[in-house]
Amino acid sequence: MIDRDSLWTQQGATLSDKSARQEFGLTQQEIIAAIRAGRLQFRENSMHGNPWYRLLRHEVESLVRDKSGPDDLHKKKLQKELADLNKEARKLTTRLKAIERRRAELTKELDG
Repeated sequence: MIDRDSLWTQQGATLSDKSARQEFGLTQQEIIAAIRAGRLQFRENSMHGNPWYRLLRHEVESLVRDKSGPDDLHKKKLQKELADLNKEARKLTTRLKAIERRRAELTKELDG
């Protein structure tokens, strides 16, 4: 049996209302309406005095699937994965440039 609270502690199982808006194209009004209708569970958090809602990812995905259809949800997931890969590639490129720069410095110092 799965503990109901374990979903809230699993990595990647929750997201903020802001992330839900960015990732799935929802509006704040749609999120509030779904919370009031009982379609989304939430936990209210606050960071530096700014409140935000923590939502369960599978419930947000279900809401988007019902609203826009399964194809749109799949497309949004692919777009998110592509954005994450692009971000990682930029980080690796920056790191590789720093390594190559340091290697050139060391080679120059050893030769000189």
